Amino acid sequence: MGSGRPSYDHGTVDTPLLYMTIGECLQRSVEKYPERESLVSLHQEVRLTYSQFDALTDRLAKGLLKIGVKKGDRVGIWAVNCWEWVATQFATSKIGAILVNINPAYRTHELKYALEQSGTETLVLMHSFKTSLYYEMLLELCPELPGSAPGALEAAALPALKNVVLIGGREEGVFRFDEIVEDGKEMPDEDLRGASIDLDPDDDINIQYTSGTTGFPKGVTLTHFNILNNGYHVSQVMRFTERDRLCIPVPFYHCFGMVMSNLACVSTGATMVIPCPIFEPVPVFEAVEKEKCTALHGVPTMFIAELNLPDFDKYDLSTLRTGIMAGAPCPIQTMEEVIAKMNMNEVVIAYGQTEASPVTTMTRIEDSLERRVSTVGRVMPWQELKIVDPVTGGVVGRGEQGELCFRGYHVMSRYYNNPEATADTVDGSRWLHSGDLGTMDEEGYVKITGRIKEMVIRGGENLYPREIEEFVLTHPKVMDVYVLGVPDAKYGEELMAWVLPKEGEALTDEDMKAFCKGKIAHFKVPKYWKFVTTTEDFPMTVTGKIQKFKMRETAIEELGLEEASKIETA
Repeated sequence: MGSGRPSYDHGTVDTPLLYMTIGECLQRSVEKYPERESLVSLHQEVRLTYSQFDALTDRLAKGLLKIGVKKGDRVGIWAVNCWEWVATQFATSKIGAILVNINPAYRTHELKYALEQSGTETLVLMHSFKTSLYYEMLLELCPELPGSAPGALEAAALPALKNVVLIGGREEGVFRFDEIVEDGKEMPDEDLRGASIDLDPDDDINIQYTSGTTGFPKGVTLTHFNILNNGYHVSQVMRFTERDRLCIPVPFYHCFGMVMSNLACVSTGATMVIPCPIFEPVPVFEAVEKEKCTALHGVPTMFIAELNLPDFDKYDLSTLRTGIMAGAPCPIQTMEEVIAKMNMNEVVIAYGQTEASPVTTMTRIEDSLERRVSTVGRVMPWQELKIVDPVTGGVVGRGEQGELCFRGYHVMSRYYNNPEATADTVDGSRWLHSGDLGTMDEEGYVKITGRIKEMVIRGGENLYPREIEEFVLTHPKVMDVYVLGVPDAKYGEELMAWVLPKEGEALTDEDMKAFCKGKIAHFKVPKYWKFVTTTEDFPMTVTGKIQKFKMRETAIEELGLEEASKIETA
């Protein structure tokens, strides 16, 4: 162990854990706040109170039972944000079916992988959205579908898949979502009570595929207890009550939308407001103004887009109080502007990963601006956090860098059908090894310094891209930057920086190298610089996570480093 106090902390316990299923939690809010609004989908013109939402999800749950869905079955959902997504989330939880979240950006190869790997028996999907023709893509995998009776699909490529439920449109071989809800009216309530009687908070209820920032996604398997309590304690840190109204532009298929937004609201009786199917800044501000939202969630790129709206000043954001910025590091200027211009004085930063349900650390609303931009906060209630030497496994001292590890109610049950990967990630003492590098200060505040797998080894020197990114961001003309390693015949790896200059500014390699000279070690100065014009030029997942492996592939091609790459992998 390093010198001084060990980098270990546990969250103070102010609020008890909820030992109940997601369905029981919804019922609790229905009993307390029956006439309060539960869900508002502005782009669909749907508005439901808690009692109406409960009745709707009961009908949907019974309709799913009628087509043969039962406890433990996997039900995939492939759709952008809509009320049907949220209804499916809660209906499946009422019968104990395991919801499999499918990224709406997936195409046929990725869809096949997720459905096959999870053994999904029922797929709920949108017919189409803009250029994403979901039903047509499914037909590429299941050409047998139009000739099948609904519920009797026998697809060679996906033998487990039997039921296809279509949101919108009319096609052969499928159940229509609205018909499933309508059919649920005819089933007696006793059938649903019978299905829910043996449900347990520790049952698996959700499979979420990791973002795929490196290689094949893994199916993170989460329980009622995992995600319900994470959403609830996120809401408690933010001091949510039934009077809060949360604008949710982050995707539901990801933990940010499904847990930190939906479950945070339902566990406290707050209102879920869906501004648009996928993020667009104008509908978000229109929703905040019209619905008098008190909170707003987003990744930094979303907040940057909102702040840069040409007619920003015409929107009334005075009802905003709080919100979460997560998913990627937050530039200091962005946080300052969100607080000053968007009235979000209590906005917080959250950090975590899907395997941890997802939030492990948060800043608190009383924290200073400096804390909120320079750290990811302190460990959450009912959780443990330690930082260890990645080589020895020993706990390092405060202020020393190591790998963040988590333990508690929030750690996933496993990677679905992948015991080897599970054992590599969760050790015998139930510590989840994050793969992230960080430090902990004397007050327990954590800084993320990089990822173990992103560490660049240049001529024997271990270099951490995050450290270099933070330095480059101090340049007055730089809006955003990402640093990565690229192959090099001499040193093994060299550093490359992708830089987004501020609007109206221009930068060159020479400018940046001159800025770095004498301020950081020469071996930390990137050899290669690439300048982009918009945030869209950075390859990202739909939740705002940078895909550095794609940047690396682009760099190898653009810089002609194919030969050096061969040496590296030899």
